[in-house]
Amino acid sequence: MILIADAGATKIQWVVIHDGKAGNPFETNGFNPYFMAPKILEDAVEKDLVPFLSPPHIKQIYYYGAGCSTVQKCGIVDDVLRDIFENADIDIHHDLLGAARSLFGKVEGIACILGTGSNSCLYDGKTILENVTSLGYLFGDEGSGAYMGKLFLTEYLRKRMPQHLTEEFDRKFGFTVENILDSVYNKPHPNQFLSSFSKFIGEHKEDEFIKTIARQNFRDFFREQVTRYTDYKQKPLGVIGSVGFHYQEIFREVASEHGLAVSKLVQSPLQGLVEYHGGK
Repeated sequence: MILIADAGATKIQWVVIHDGKAGNPFETNGFNPYFMAPKILEDAVEKDLVPFLSPPHIKQIYYYGAGCSTVQKCGIVDDVLRDIFENADIDIHHDLLGAARSLFGKVEGIACILGTGSNSCLYDGKTILENVTSLGYLFGDEGSGAYMGKLFLTEYLRKRMPQHLTEEFDRKFGFTVENILDSVYNKPHPNQFLSSFSKFIGEHKEDEFIKTIARQNFRDFFREQVTRYTDYKQKPLGVIGSVGFHYQEIFREVASEHGLAVSKLVQSPLQGLVEYHGGK
């Protein structure tokens, strides 16, 4: 039995392949070794995954995770999984390679992740050839839910948001300037806090003000990421993630501005990874 994980900071999706067939996905809390203690991953697996499968029967694990960009960070995940799945061979990879494999299989392309955070790479069908460093929510993450939340809150805090949206936002959340700044600068997981406004923003995505923010979000992503790849206009462009998926009309519009068409746009890489690793 093969276990595949698509691990983001907000959630992890797991699926088991048995005799070439994939079962129903499981979902647990997310994990990023840069921001979270190993106990968070351990608890997620023990409480919300293990009860639904038999760890001794898992022989291979492919874990594609946010933050799994160094040997040390991959080792943190490996240590947790090895204690639980004692009979499994474990391969830990960055979620960016998972996105590329899911989107393009064994052919080349530019793979983009647009979820809570963002990332991208130029993939040759085997390995990642080029990667523009994302830099996270503080210095980068253009195109992501966190970045869009930051753009949105900036307009709100500087009182440039239309009155009807401001009133509804105030009714729903009741934030003060101090609440928002404290959540960003002093509380844990500010990237998730910023991204948490994606739902409210999405509920109003037909509003011209929101469309302007979404366009800026994606234009900044193309400027800082996509256009920096070698011969980017000659490569297929694929997107994975909730933000790209739910705002795909605007994303395709911005891609067209740069002379690109989107070859594939999906919410989750899981099905593509199942196919890549021999499942149906």
